[in-house]
Amino acid sequence: MTTAARGRALRRAPFLAVDLLGALNLTATLLKYLSLAVLVPAAVALGYGEPVWPFLGAAAIVGGGSFALQRATRADHRLGTREAFLVVSCTWLGAALLGALPYLLSGDPQLDRPIDAYFEAMSGFTTTGASVVTDLDALPRSLLLWRQLTQWLGGIGIIVLALAVLPRLRVGGRQLLEHEMPGPEIESLRTRIRDTARRVWFLYLALTAALIVILLAFDVTNVDERMTGFDAFGTALATMPTGGFGTDGRSLQPFAPATQWVIALFMLLAGANFALLYRVFVRRQPLELGRDSEFRLYIALITLASIVLGVEIWLEDIAAGEAAVRNAVFQTVSMMTTTGFATTDFVSWPTLAAMTLVGLMFVGGSAGSTSGSVKVVRHLLMAKILRREIDQTLHPEVVAPVRLGRTIVDERTLRAVSSFIVLYIGVFILGTVLLAAEAERSGVDLTLREAIAAAATTLGNVGPAFGFAGPFGSFEPFSDLSTVLLTGLMWIGRLEVLPIVVLLTRHYWRNA
Repeated sequence: MTTAARGRALRRAPFLAVDLLGALNLTATLLKYLSLAVLVPAAVALGYGEPVWPFLGAAAIVGGGSFALQRATRADHRLGTREAFLVVSCTWLGAALLGALPYLLSGDPQLDRPIDAYFEAMSGFTTTGASVVTDLDALPRSLLLWRQLTQWLGGIGIIVLALAVLPRLRVGGRQLLEHEMPGPEIESLRTRIRDTARRVWFLYLALTAALIVILLAFDVTNVDERMTGFDAFGTALATMPTGGFGTDGRSLQPFAPATQWVIALFMLLAGANFALLYRVFVRRQPLELGRDSEFRLYIALITLASIVLGVEIWLEDIAAGEAAVRNAVFQTVSMMTTTGFATTDFVSWPTLAAMTLVGLMFVGGSAGSTSGSVKVVRHLLMAKILRREIDQTLHPEVVAPVRLGRTIVDERTLRAVSSFIVLYIGVFILGTVLLAAEAERSGVDLTLREAIAAAATTLGNVGPAFGFAGPFGSFEPFSDLSTVLLTGLMWIGRLEVLPIVVLLTRHYWRNA
C-alpha cells in the first residue's frame, strides 16, 4: 500500500477522529525548518573558536529525522481543529528535543544529563527562563546564545513563524494560530491569516532590533560599562519573548539603572497585545491604547503592584529613593509579564512583597502577547461574569450580556474562560502537591511556599521561584522526578492547559 493510500485509509477508519498522519506530517515540516535555527549559534561558535559539531549534529538528527517522517507521511491531508491541537502539542515537544541536543552533544557537565538538557530546552522554547545551570560563565558563548535564541523563537510562537513563511500552512492555518497564540480570542489584523502572522512577526522583529540598538548604544557611549555586544543581543533575545534567560548569573543586577529602565519598558511592551501595538505603532492610532479595556487594566495592575512593592521595600529599608522605585517597578513588570528578569534577590523580601510577586505570577500579560500565565483579559472577563451572576441573583429577570469594550462576548467564549481558569488552578494545585510530596520523598529541602512558587512559576512560564530556585539560584537541586514534573508544567502552561487536556480524552481520538 502506498503512503497516500495508507493516509486515506487511516482517515477513513471509523474509530479514529483525527488525521494522525497529517498532524505528524505537518509537525515534521515545522521541525525540519526549525532545525535550521542552529546555524546561528554554529556561526557564533566559529567566531569564538568553539566546537561547531554539537549544533550541526543536532540539525542533522532533528532535520534528517523530520525530513524522513515528512516523506513517510505524505498524503492529501486536510487539517482541522482536532489536528491543530496535536500539531501544536507535538511541535513544542519536538522543539525542546532540538533545543536539548546541542547541550547534550557539547558534553558540558552542567547539561550532559538528558533530563537537565530537556528541562533547559523546554524552559527556553516555552519562554519560562527557569534554569538548571549553576555557573553561566562556564558555558561556551555559542551555547549561551542558543539558550537565548530558543526563547526568541518560542516567543511569538513557532506556529506563527511557520504561518508567516510556509505557504502550505494555509490549510488549517487559522486553527493553528488560535491554538498557539496565548489568550481566549485572537483578533485578526486582516482577513488572511498569513498576513496577520507576518505583521505580528514584523513588529516582533522591529521591537527586538530597536532594543538591540539601544543596548549597543549604551555599550558604545559607556552609559552601561557592564554592557557588551554579546549582552545586548542576548538580553534583547530574552526580553521581547518575555523569556528571562540572562547572560549573567545575577540576571540584570550588574547592569546600569538606565539599562534596567529600558528593559522594563520593553517588557511592558512585550506583555501588551501585539495586535494593539500594531495599530498603535504601524497604523499610528495611539488613542487605541486608552480605548482598550484590557490594556487599561494591565497598566492599572502594574501601577498598583509597583506601589505596594515600592512602599514595602522602602519601609523595610531594603532600598530607598530611585533604587526602591526602580526595583519595585522592574520586578512588578518582570513577574506580571512572566519575563522573570531580576534586579535584586527578592527571595529575602518580606512576606507581603513575596505574596505580591507570587500573585503576579497568576496574572500574566495581555492576550496576544508573548506572556504566559492566565492573561489580563481572562481576569477581566471573569470579573464581569461574577458581577453578572451577582446582579442576576438579585434580579433574576435581568438579561445582561457581558461586554469587552463595545463588543458583546458570546457565551461560548465566557464558558471557555471559566473552564480555563478552573483547569489552570487545578493543574497548579496538583503540581504543588506532587512537588511537595516528591521533595519529602527525595529529601530535598523545599518549604510549602517554595513548592507553591515553583509550580506557579513553571506553569505560568515566569522563571524564578523562591529558595534555591530564586532569581540568582538554580532548579538543579530538584530531584529527577520533580524536574520531569516541572518540565511538564512548562509545556502545559505554554499551550494553555486545554490542548493537553483535550488530547487525554477518549472522544478526541475516536468518533464514538
